[in-house]
Amino acid sequence: MTGATQKDSFTEHYWQDPHAAFAEARRTCPVQEVDFEGGRSWLVTRYEEVRAGLTDERLAKDWRSSLPEEERAAAPPGLPAPMSHMLTSLDPPEHTRLRALVTQAFTARRIARLRPRVEALAEELLAELPEDEPVDLVARYAIVLPMVVISELLGVPEIDREEFARLSTVLIDECPDEELARASAQMATYLEGLVAAKRAAPDDALLSALISASDEGDRLSDLEIVAMAMLLLMAGHETTAVFITNSVRALVDDDAARARLADPAKVSPLVEELLRWLSPALNASLRFATEDLEIGGVKIARGESVTLSTGAADRDPDRYPDPDRLDPDRDTTGHLAFGHGIHRCLGAALVRLEGEVALAALFRRYPRLRVVADPADLTYRRSVHVHAPRTLPVLLQP
Repeated sequence: MTGATQKDSFTEHYWQDPHAAFAEARRTCPVQEVDFEGGRSWLVTRYEEVRAGLTDERLAKDWRSSLPEEERAAAPPGLPAPMSHMLTSLDPPEHTRLRALVTQAFTARRIARLRPRVEALAEELLAELPEDEPVDLVARYAIVLPMVVISELLGVPEIDREEFARLSTVLIDECPDEELARASAQMATYLEGLVAAKRAAPDDALLSALISASDEGDRLSDLEIVAMAMLLLMAGHETTAVFITNSVRALVDDDAARARLADPAKVSPLVEELLRWLSPALNASLRFATEDLEIGGVKIARGESVTLSTGAADRDPDRYPDPDRLDPDRDTTGHLAFGHGIHRCLGAALVRLEGEVALAALFRRYPRLRVVADPADLTYRRSVHVHAPRTLPVLLQP
């Protein structure tokens, strides 16, 4: 099959129900050309091709890799600094070097030590919610918990966290280029000052650990540290907030699945299935073909961009039978909620931890919680990366 451009999944229907749009794409045109972030891109929706694409060295993250070698040095990056220096925008060997240094600071032990704090924070936030009137669970819980956690982890002062949440939403959602550039510049300017302050007066937060990370004398530059901090602030709370919000919606209507939260041994498998079923990040960031190639029988020309849909892949019936059913007993091995290969999400353990704690604490305290908004009345974020309602009005004690 070639030239499969007759379909386009990113229509108005997509913003309301992306998984229905993905299902249609898998059936009718699994590799299709779509409008994506202001340009055209090849959307890949079947598990086999998505998983293979995530490790295909011919699909680069830096668009300059698709240029002839003599043109690369003079070409500008596709994103403004520091976004162009994020792990998600780099290829080896730059990616290999940067990830090795960052991994020294962002350790599994550091994440595991957060559990008591996350548990305490969840209880604090829930105790502040009104029980006898509707409350927006997004604004008062799903966003706040991961935002406080990632801010404390990095060492961002409490006074600045609400503004960071606003800026990161702008950077994730569909918005005009000038607004994106302004938000990026504002966040970068603040982080540059914070890095300078941490360098002068180190503490035990992650930002100081990034500053001190070293490999045979090699260290992260200030630009690289700012880029990493920006990525962690954006991804570190956006994906978790989306995951908590959508998981609550799913569990409210599923008594059997919700009951598993009462058994600590069953929480992790439930969260893993929710990750597959909901996919906090629906589509991986753009990749660029460094040579002519084929994906699913479709010819992709050198220089064209490719969007690998992990959300679509994780509901592929050829990989997971009856994929639209939430089944906590399912074997979720191989799900792509956190990607695959060298760009697999660095914060996967943190998302899992926060999801487990947030959901268990919420339904333990409010087992009869109900969503009070009609599904048709919910408005959704316009983002090709995440799908969630902007607000979720709930009654905690119906």
